[in-house]
Amino acid sequence: MLTVPVDSPTLPAGWAAEPKWDGYRAQLAVHRGGRVLLRSRQGTDMTGSFPEIRSAALAQLPADTGLDGELVVWEAGRLAFERLQQRLARRGRGASEAAGKWPAHYVAFDLLHQGESDLTGWPYRQRRAALEALFAERGLAGPGR
Repeated sequence: MLTVPVDSPTLPAGWAAEPKWDGYRAQLAVHRGGRVLLRSRQGTDMTGSFPEIRSAALAQLPADTGLDGELVVWEAGRLAFERLQQRLARRGRGASEAAGKWPAHYVAFDLLHQGESDLTGWPYRQRRAALEALFAERGLAGPGR
């Protein structure tokens, strides 16, 4: 699902919404054997540009987990899209150095795959509950917590 501007923050009954962060929409997958894939909406592999996301995913998420979310960079108490853009072009040592200066964060808002289960056919409310359960089980927190 893509972002859609609205005139009012009031949602119709049965709808859910997430804020639009000033970042890049990305899917994050942790595979068996320690492989992590971070890719853009267009399918571009961004994993090499964000080594700290790869490390955090390996340390915090079980294998066979697929998330949908957004990559963001904070600087001086605000979201810094320009830093995120600068990060995307870096690989290897340059990416590691940039991670030290402008660390990226992954804001997850949907759980797409868990273990042997493809959750994309589940209703959003059920996927969201599974995402929240995964965060609680792993001791993870969302933004502002």
